[in-house]
Amino acid sequence: MAERGRSGGPADRRSEPADPVTESAEMRALRGRIDGLDRRIVRLLNERAELGLAVGRAKAAAGRSVRDGEREMEVFERVAAANGGPLPEADLLALYRRLVAATRRLELAERRRVEASTNRGRQPRTAP
Repeated sequence: MAERGRSGGPADRRSEPADPVTESAEMRALRGRIDGLDRRIVRLLNERAELGLAVGRAKAAAGRSVRDGEREMEVFERVAAANGGPLPEADLLALYRRLVAATRRLELAERRRVEASTNRGRQPRTAP
């Protein structure tokens, strides 16, 4: 388990923030590339979540449950096979387990919203 700093985030091994004056041009450039990748990763994660919601709608229309353990295992196997490192497989799979769980929660929340709005649209029957 990762160490936690006082703010609840990962513990910083340094005691002071990065000083742009002493930070090398190479380090600034590398960190700039990381920042750009982070923005792309966030966009891709949200695109994946949107697709997961679309799959969730198709599953709901077909009367299937939110969780599809067989499909989840296929995803994990495909991710593990695609990993060329340096990220250890266990760490990559842990990230994907969280991603799949988050997508499942989104699907479930959407199903509940749809069911609630459907139920609101129904008028209770009254006796004649």
